[in-house]
Amino acid sequence: MRVKLQRTREAYGFTQQQFADALCISRSHYSQIETGDKTPSFELAKRIKGMLDYPGDDLFDEKQTAPGKHNNNP
Repeated sequence: MRVKLQRTREAYGFTQQQFADALCISRSHYSQIETGDKTPSFELAKRIKGMLDYPGDDLFDEKQTAPGKHNNNP
């Protein structure tokens, strides 16, 4: 789960559908990016980061756990 991506999108007030529409992709495709099932192309990743005004390189990092869940891996 790409928690940082989800939280950043939500902070901007977008639903997945609204964000996907703005990106001209399906909500299903965007949802799969957010859950980590798909990796966006370089161009799509740039568009996502641009829409969220996100300068960092860790927006698509999957190492974070979902809220309320604990990572028991050492």
